[in-house]
Formats: sequence, structure tokens, C-alpha cells
Amino acid sequence: MISDLKVSSLEAFAVAMPLVDVFTSGGKSKNVAKSVVVRITASDGSVGISSADPSSRAVFPERAEDLSHTINKKLKPNLIGQSPFNINLISKIIANSTQTQLGARAAIETACIDLICRRFGVSLYDYLGGALTPTVDFNGWVGELPPDEAAVEALGWVKAGFKSMKIKVGSDLSQDIERVLTIRNEVGASVRLRVDANEQYSVKDALKLDAAVKNCDLELFEQPVIRSDLEGLAEVRRKCKTPIMVDESISDHSSLLRVIRADCADYVKFGVAQAGGVLAAGKMISTAAAAGLKVVMGHGFGLNPSTMAEIMVGAAFENILPGLECVGPLKAADTVTKEALDISQGYFALPTNPGLSVTFDDEKLARYRID
Repeated sequence: MISDLKVSSLEAFAVAMPLVDVFTSGGKSKNVAKSVVVRITASDGSVGISSADPSSRAVFPERAEDLSHTINKKLKPNLIGQSPFNINLISKIIANSTQTQLGARAAIETACIDLICRRFGVSLYDYLGGALTPTVDFNGWVGELPPDEAAVEALGWVKAGFKSMKIKVGSDLSQDIERVLTIRNEVGASVRLRVDANEQYSVKDALKLDAAVKNCDLELFEQPVIRSDLEGLAEVRRKCKTPIMVDESISDHSSLLRVIRADCADYVKFGVAQAGGVLAAGKMISTAAAAGLKVVMGHGFGLNPSTMAEIMVGAAFENILPGLECVGPLKAADTVTKEALDISQGYFALPTNPGLSVTFDDEKLARYRID
């Protein structure tokens, strides 16, 4: 009987995935992305997998290596022998063992749900109640490049088929303004543009940027000031023409509630790992919806399992803004799954295979594994 199934094996380790280029965001550059991968096996041989991808700015105890250590040393002994179908109990056990490492909780919860879905032969989006769309769109990005180079990059996204993109800003106000104006002029009015400052502006400079690009019809202005300054965010929101989205200010459900109370956002952004899992993300999306806030789903660097989790969450909730930002496969030089994930045309047709619809490639896991 299914109710008799128990977790018989839990594997977790960190991997370092080379990137196709050097990527800079919020003043941090990297050419490798680190993630934690998890594989759970039940007593009947059923398997579920997942990955979680900490921010490039993560520090102890939130790095991939830290999450792997926590799962193996603190969580695994308490989860072996538990039912992988009892997500509520597993989440409680994890919460009692580690209050802060939501990436570890997300990786285990998602792997359990993947196992459940594979056991019943349903996709993860069907587990969440069904997909609202057969395809999902993705959001391109343009780095903090000189305006002429940024325009070339933006046109590349349009040519590929992307309907929206974000423009990175924050390091040089005058060049930021010129970059946005140039890109809008080159791509035309039909492409949705977002700008993302990654916390780098003061309130004064955020308002200057908004005033200078007021005719560019921006979809949103992401995290203009430092995450802790909710009052500053609220001031920017009151005075800006462009709708404000918070990202770094969202770290869990409690932080989402603080943002809502501060009335400092028109949109909120988070990924499955930030929420603490697939079901936790669903709860946060519902909270945002109740507050009248749409959600941008995803994070910039992710392996195929975490990307598929965010794709399926993004397809299952009405409150998700088109233009998912789970674009890790476009930045990764390889993958740890047997299946490729091609989102290079700006959209993706939902698969019908069970669970996350991807499986680990053990040779590649061994190649990119780090201790």
C-alpha cells in the first residue's frame, strides 16, 4: 500500500555548473553557479529529484555546500523512515531542525512531490491543480553594458522570440538612463521592458531614473533600493510613474507580509527556494493575490530541476505575471539531467511526463559535484 511507503534513501550534494559567460548582477560577477541537488528513494524504489540554487551573494549558512551539509547531517537522520507522501509532517520535521535554510526545505519538499507525482503518473502542475496555460513565456535580460552594445543584445532577444526583457541598471545613473532610452528606441513599443537595480540606487537616484525614462512605458522597476529600506521603497513607489517590484526584500513568507504592510510594492518576485518549496510558494502566491499583488516567478541561475519546478508553479497560478525569470538553462554551459531544456525562443510548451519531467544524469552529476 502507498501509505506503507517510507523514505529509504536521501542523497544530497553540491554541484558547480560552469556558465556560458561571466554574468554580473548587483555588482557581483560569476562564471560558475553552485546548486544543491537531492534524490529521494522510497521503500518500493520510487524516486524523486530536485535542485535548489542559492543566490550568488549567499553566505554561510545559505550556500549550496551548507545546504548539502544540513540535509545530510541534520535532516536525513530524521527523514529516513518517514512517508514521502506526508509533506506536512516532513515540512514540520525540517522546520524543527532548521528554521532559516529554506533552500534545504525547498529541495527536500520538491523531491518528495516529484516522487509522489511519478508514483501516480501525473505532472507537478497537475498535482497543484492543473495548468492554466499550455505554454509559458520567459523574460530575457540585458546586462549593464554601454548603450549601443545593450541595444544589440536587446534586439537579439527580440529576434529570438522573447516578448519581454529586463534591463540591468544601478552602477552609473547617466549610462543607465541612456541604456534604457536606447533599448526602447531600438526594440519599439511592443516589447515589455523591466529595469532591475539590484538594490544599488538611493531613493533620489531611483526617482531620477524614473523621471528620465518616463516615456519608455516600463512594465516595472525592480528593487531600486536596498532590501531593508521598506520606507524608501514605499517613497519610490509613491513618487514613481513606473510600478515597483521587490525581489531581494522577499526572503520568506514573513518578509512578504512585511512588504505588504509597508505598501511598498506593486509586484513581488520570488522563486521556489526563497519560498521554501513548491507548496510554500503556492501559499505565498495566494497571499500576494489577496493583497492585490501579482507575482514574477523565478530566479536567474538554476539547474533544470529547479527551473522545471518554477515553470510548473508559474503555469498553475493565475496570479503569475507572464515572463518567467527562471532562465538558468540559458546561462548554464551544461545540465545535470538527461533531458535538455530549450527555452531559447522565449517560450516553453509544458511537458506531460510525470513529476518534474526530468531525470538526473549520474555521469554529469559526478562531473560537476563538489565536496
